[in-house]
Amino acid sequence: MKKKDLFLFGVLLAIGILGFVMFKGIQKFAVSNHQILRISVDGEVYGEYSLKDKQKIKIGDTNVCQIEEDGTVIMTEADCPDHLCVKQGKIKQFGESIICLPNKVVLEIVANDTKAEQIDSIVK
Repeated sequence: MKKKDLFLFGVLLAIGILGFVMFKGIQKFAVSNHQILRISVDGEVYGEYSLKDKQKIKIGDTNVCQIEEDGTVIMTEADCPDHLCVKQGKIKQFGESIICLPNKVVLEIVANDTKAEQIDSIVK
């Protein structure tokens, strides 16, 4: 490899890293303000909760999750035998989820679609 090849490789690598960092930053900014926690039990929506409010949520008689002050979500209690959902840790990013298979409980961070529900007119 020649010096020009190494220079070109370095420039392309720097552009790729910069593009990735910018994309992640824009994505995080765009999504973080419009995220909610959706809890589903046995395929049915149990409830939707803001990530801005610190709260403890009891899910039926089987699970308890908690939304922390920094917007992270953690499963704190479960009556399933393996407790994998409790051991999974915290979630905060769009698309992340905690799943308790024995109790059929799914916690997932989704986009808040309230703006779509507030359409006041349609133009053709």
